[in-house]
Amino acid sequence: MGEPVCRLQGWSELPELAMDGDLIIGGIFSFHTDQDRCAKSSLTIKLFSFNFREFQFAQTMIFAIEEINRNSEILPGIMLGYKIYNVCGTMYILRAAMALVSGQKSLIDENKCTKSETVQAILGHSGSTPTIGFTQIVGRFQIPVISHFATCACLSNRKEFPSFFRTIPSDFYQSRALAKLVKHFGWSWVGAICSDNDYGNNGLAAFMLAAKEEGVCIEYSAAFEQTGPRRQLLKIVEMIKQSNSKVIIAFMTHREIKVLVSELHVENITGLQWVGSDAWITDPSLTASQGHSALVGSIGFTVSRADIPGMFLNDFWEMVFDCSLNTTAEPKGKPCNGSESLRDVQNTFTDLSELRFTNNVYKSVYAVAHALDNLLTCESSQGTFVNGSCAQPTDIQPWQVLHYLQTVNFTTKQGERVFFDGNGDPPARYELVNLQSPKPGTMDGVTIGIYDASLPESRQLTIHNISIVWGGDSETLPVSVCSESCPPGTRKAVQTGKPVCCYDCVACPAGEISNKTDSIDCMMCPLEYWSNEHRDTCLLKKVEFLSYDEIMVKLLALFSLLGVFLTIMTSVLFFYHRDTPIVRANNSELSFLLLFSLTLCFLCSLTFIGRPSEWSCMLRHTAFGITFVLCISCVLGKTLVVLMAFRATLPGSNVMKWFGPPLQRFSVLAFTLIQVLICVIWLTISPPFPYKNMLHYKEKIILECNVGSPFGFWAVVGYIGLLALLCFVLAFLSRKLPDNFNEAKFITFSMLIFCAVWITFIPAYVSSPGKFTVAVEIFAILASSFGLLFCIFAPKCFIILLRPEQNTKKRIMDKTYVNKLH
Repeated sequence: MGEPVCRLQGWSELPELAMDGDLIIGGIFSFHTDQDRCAKSSLTIKLFSFNFREFQFAQTMIFAIEEINRNSEILPGIMLGYKIYNVCGTMYILRAAMALVSGQKSLIDENKCTKSETVQAILGHSGSTPTIGFTQIVGRFQIPVISHFATCACLSNRKEFPSFFRTIPSDFYQSRALAKLVKHFGWSWVGAICSDNDYGNNGLAAFMLAAKEEGVCIEYSAAFEQTGPRRQLLKIVEMIKQSNSKVIIAFMTHREIKVLVSELHVENITGLQWVGSDAWITDPSLTASQGHSALVGSIGFTVSRADIPGMFLNDFWEMVFDCSLNTTAEPKGKPCNGSESLRDVQNTFTDLSELRFTNNVYKSVYAVAHALDNLLTCESSQGTFVNGSCAQPTDIQPWQVLHYLQTVNFTTKQGERVFFDGNGDPPARYELVNLQSPKPGTMDGVTIGIYDASLPESRQLTIHNISIVWGGDSETLPVSVCSESCPPGTRKAVQTGKPVCCYDCVACPAGEISNKTDSIDCMMCPLEYWSNEHRDTCLLKKVEFLSYDEIMVKLLALFSLLGVFLTIMTSVLFFYHRDTPIVRANNSELSFLLLFSLTLCFLCSLTFIGRPSEWSCMLRHTAFGITFVLCISCVLGKTLVVLMAFRATLPGSNVMKWFGPPLQRFSVLAFTLIQVLICVIWLTISPPFPYKNMLHYKEKIILECNVGSPFGFWAVVGYIGLLALLCFVLAFLSRKLPDNFNEAKFITFSMLIFCAVWITFIPAYVSSPGKFTVAVEIFAILASSFGLLFCIFAPKCFIILLRPEQNTKKRIMDKTYVNKLH
């Protein structure tokens, strides 16, 4: 080869790995960690900090291309070539991209300096920020760019990056996966730190939006660069030291996380739970950082593990074993003796156990190959271009490859399906790894779960049932909340001026419950239910009514039966002495009827006791109305007898002839039938019925009898009151009649007691709570009944039993004796 006839000035310092072929695939990688540390010369660049993983990416690309060239089932008869640029710094990445786009070699031995070697697609770069820069330029030429590691969600924008594809999921999905992970473990109060670049800033912004949807609050967020000012790093360290959140979301690269962990180690800040992004969570270089043990227990998502055989170069052999092969142009160091073994070497390049991102490079090469294969196997008139045309095999344009790449769909030898959605993104599936330290100085990424965005939302995150090591090599799940969880029976009340995750637990008011932890609101119990003491369950309200189990009711029933007993005994006594003057002088027939009605009045009070039912409600009110009218009618009849008897003593009066016993019976019957008629009309139109009163007491139900028609009820009561008032007036007018007719005075006293009881009953009835209203009503019935019994019959019984000598006609007619008696 002679001297080159032309040279691209200022460009020859970029080295490349290249192989000629019918179709060329370009690659851009950075084999050095410190990308901006370059010692320059006119034609060479001295590079530092060799990046084994990036070198592995390049070797995987070469291996995949050679494997395809040996495979007769894909691209038969076509030899793929490659041009791989090792770039150092952002500026050189752009220059490499332009070289691949223009298809110019830096040195050309032919007469023309314009030999075209345009690549069909470009693989790389690993970083999101460099990829964004050169993809915007390359996209103008419609050359496909496929990245294996650039995850920024911004690259899914088809308007800005129409030719971009990737074999690693977008950070949009990773951010949502991280938010769901944080929510799953109950961490509602977290810190967030990211790299100050497109990858970190966009990823963290997407995470914060997803975290908000999941109810997770960010206590603080910050960004920094590895090469940024130290005061920025110290500010973040101080922020972590002052915070009370124990979980930190680290959306950054391995370079930033190592710098941050080292500084935290110096400040002796421990006990943190790190949640990492895919850019560093499985990076093997983490163990090289000071204080890396603080990262033991970290969890994070990364792409799935893969198994791909690799190839090594002689140059790499010399670098690993620090020896010189015979093929080396400029030998340095001791010669290699052939006893070296890669099994004894532990670094990223020789470690084939976790080819996670390396597999993405492998899939990228195969995606381009399948797109080219589909393009070349196109049949005439069945193509996807204008009028069903196909591409010219001898003149394949990158934009045609781009077209076929959009529809590529195949399955790798490992069984993994590869395709791209409308944004150029692959299916989003991650492994959840936990950094564990099986022995000091080492960290292994143990898979503890899966996140698959293609599944229904409730099944996307799966945590395996295996042991998890938590931050600080702890076995206890850390707690990171602003406020402790609110137990059932309480609700959250957000603290003023603070995020929603900072709240007070406020007890639910009576009648409301919360039956789950961290309830936002309390729920009202159904109408017939009430909250329990802990406000976490609705229970059926206690139903109250006068039951025989209560002492007060037992006493009322006892007095009722006592009244029945005394009335019956009085009836027996009067019947036994029915021929005596004192019984005969007071109209014995009305007296027996009055005693019978009083017995019914006492028994009527028992109908007010017990659980109200439809029949008991109708019975108690009608029985009360009819028995009391019967009773008052008898008393009214006795009063009229007294008046008529006095009239009969006047000269020429014959009143007693027409107001004799038949008319007395008729008057009692007529008065009673009127009440019966009122009750029948009442029961026909709107009868009383059982009613659950929930107005007076919210926590319990008062089971009572509703009167139905108020008009019917007040007609019954009003009629009783009218007869009682008439009886009282007549008895009062008769109180000064001659002493031998002293019955009117006893009737006056009994009616006075009767009216006084029922007048005082009204305010007592209205003011009595719950079931005690019924108790007041029973008491009024018993008091008025006892008043009639004692006032009318007690004096007679006293004479019959204790003063029998006074039970004579002469004594009764003796005025002097009567005066002494009264």
